[in-house]
Amino acid sequence: MGHVHALRLGLTDPRFAASAVPGAVSARPEARADLTHALRATTGSGNGGGSALTVEAIADHVAEAIEAGGRALHRPDLGTLVATVARDPQARNEARQAVAAVDDEAVRLRTAVKSRDGFFTTYCISPYSRYIARWCARRGLTPNQVTTASLLVALIAAGSAATGTRAGFVAAGLLLLFSFVLDCTDGQLARYSLQYSTLGAWLDATFDRAKEYAYYAGLALGAANATGDDVWALALGAMVLQTSRHVVDFSFNEANHDATANTSPTAALSDKLDSVGWTVWLRRMIVLPIGERWALIAVLTAVTTPRITLIVLLIGCGLAACYTTAGRVLRSLTRRATRTDRAAQALADLADSGPLASAFAALGRGRLSLPVPAPALAFVGGAVVVCVAGLTSYGSPWVVVAAVVYVITSGLAVARPLKGTLDWLVPPFFRAAEYGTILLLAAKADVNGALPAAFGLVSAVAYHHYDTVYRIRGDAGAPPHWLVRAIVGHEGRTLVVAVAAALLTDTDFTVALTALAVAVALVVLVESIRYWVTAHKRGAPAVHDEGEPA
Repeated sequence: MGHVHALRLGLTDPRFAASAVPGAVSARPEARADLTHALRATTGSGNGGGSALTVEAIADHVAEAIEAGGRALHRPDLGTLVATVARDPQARNEARQAVAAVDDEAVRLRTAVKSRDGFFTTYCISPYSRYIARWCARRGLTPNQVTTASLLVALIAAGSAATGTRAGFVAAGLLLLFSFVLDCTDGQLARYSLQYSTLGAWLDATFDRAKEYAYYAGLALGAANATGDDVWALALGAMVLQTSRHVVDFSFNEANHDATANTSPTAALSDKLDSVGWTVWLRRMIVLPIGERWALIAVLTAVTTPRITLIVLLIGCGLAACYTTAGRVLRSLTRRATRTDRAAQALADLADSGPLASAFAALGRGRLSLPVPAPALAFVGGAVVVCVAGLTSYGSPWVVVAAVVYVITSGLAVARPLKGTLDWLVPPFFRAAEYGTILLLAAKADVNGALPAAFGLVSAVAYHHYDTVYRIRGDAGAPPHWLVRAIVGHEGRTLVVAVAAALLTDTDFTVALTALAVAVALVVLVESIRYWVTAHKRGAPAVHDEGEPA
């Protein structure tokens, strides 16, 4: 006896091979052998015996036998929902009263919303988007269809912004907000109807990045069409900053995914602050999560200019990046962590080292071994190439020298397993160095098309880096080594761009950036789409991406 939604949670969630609630147990194909073994062990079939079990208790005994056999069994937290096996008339009457006292549809709607979200999403979107999710579920729509609709609306918003008219900017802001409503709806629909999948998690995550960065490009085109204002450097800078912020989040989380350590005093202080209501929302808003960020972009697009929108966005994201990175550094320094081999491998995969860095890493494990922390080497090498690119004129050979230094330090930084206290900073330093160098060299070229070409190249490379993150999150490992070698790693691309800037005219440099962007995009997209579609068809374990960290 109980609520229907209790059975949904216990028996139909595709993320778990086996699950149970009181009185019911379910197993997906990968756990069917465990279920069969548990049934035989519980009922005594197959050995000529026969256990004296009441029908009411058999499911619970089978669930216990599955767990005893070593198979992880999911038991959902039902909260106020009821699922029980009544043993007598009094228990049956009490169960009926408990069921009648709780509206399971209201619970289903409430739990469709993420338990931890930003202020804007929680109070301005979720109160009604959950009902849109229910409407979609009742009409047979899938989360992937809603995710795709959100992408299309965002692309239309970017196109509206690109017109450069005030009406276009207003329409772009409204459409961007509607796209975000659909972005919230797809996850709520997945939770409401328990429609989780590997492909859906990947689409949700990658489309979020595609929507935001396409909108930046729309703002840059709109500024050019409206007044001839060139804001491509600001648009590219916003993408570089936002991507680097995400890499900080990903690297820190992967480094501490299964680390064993004492509780950090900084983490304890954070938990204490979370116990005070208003500080929770203030801290979530400070980091400028996706809801607050998109609302800010939408409003500023409608009432100001693309230049003001991008400048305010850069300032806000810069302050948020300082706040979150400082907090993670403090947590790492005040926590004596022992990082696992899995964490070290994840950081190495996130580093995206190509053949050149791998060669110097091999030397670093022998003759060139230096007693310098990996983050220091990564920071110094990145700072050298970025500063030289920014301080010298276009075509300077010193940029090539700085890029060679970057190649060497990048290899030495990953020569040893990344298990140090602050080694999770290595991938963010690499991302900032590569993207920043491309941005500065394109800006120094000072020719029409250079910055848009650089925007395309960084977009293609960033997609590869996000794809790496989502594969690691899904326990699928990093992209194949041949792919990383084919696009020559972060250090190889930085060196190629530096050499192109030194040898080619500004116009030819623009063509080279465009060609490199197209080549990287084709290789990365074809392999990524092939992998995720194949994983979905072969029945990869379902996962649900909770979205950008708040």
